[in-house]
Amino acid sequence: MKIIGINGSPKADGNTFLTINAFFEEVSKDGFETEILHVGHGQIPGCAACMACEATGECAITHELFKQYSGKIMEADGIFLAVPAYFGTIPGQMKSFLDRFFFQCFQTGRMRHKVGAAAAILRRSGGLTTIDDLNKFFLASNMIMVGHSIIHGTAPGEVLQDYEGLAAVRRIARNMAWILKMKEATKQTIEPPQYEQRQFMNFIR
Repeated sequence: MKIIGINGSPKADGNTFLTINAFFEEVSKDGFETEILHVGHGQIPGCAACMACEATGECAITHELFKQYSGKIMEADGIFLAVPAYFGTIPGQMKSFLDRFFFQCFQTGRMRHKVGAAAAILRRSGGLTTIDDLNKFFLASNMIMVGHSIIHGTAPGEVLQDYEGLAAVRRIARNMAWILKMKEATKQTIEPPQYEQRQFMNFIR
């Protein structure tokens, strides 16, 4: 089984990267395969609201890196979202990627029952609002959520001094590993609930 960590920081090897590494160190103890996808560099354009994916289940904007990352996430069993908090929310590059990725999965339910966890890395404040924004993607996609962590640090490496924050990262990593192992152990004996196609309604005619 595989867990994907999505790095939403513009810096590929800063505190967000260290947070994902701490998460991966824990799940690796249970034998999970891991991979980091760096989307915070801003090379992937956001959603154009063309609505083409409602019919096809795939984004119509041609972009090879987005297509490659989408395939990896859809094939993974667990997803760990990690971002720095910018003005109390998700950085723009990460938000653009998440909007586009999760919207293409929305109608088909392809992220349904995958296991998700989130972390916000920040200097002082904005952690709860950032986590709330990340969790909305999980909730809207009918994913299984196993917790979150808010970690403090500014200069690269400072998150390693936040012992309480790192403990929370390890805790949610163990939660994800446990849930994924239970899903694997019961997949032949407990059938998942039937998927019901979404029906959209507009209340202003």
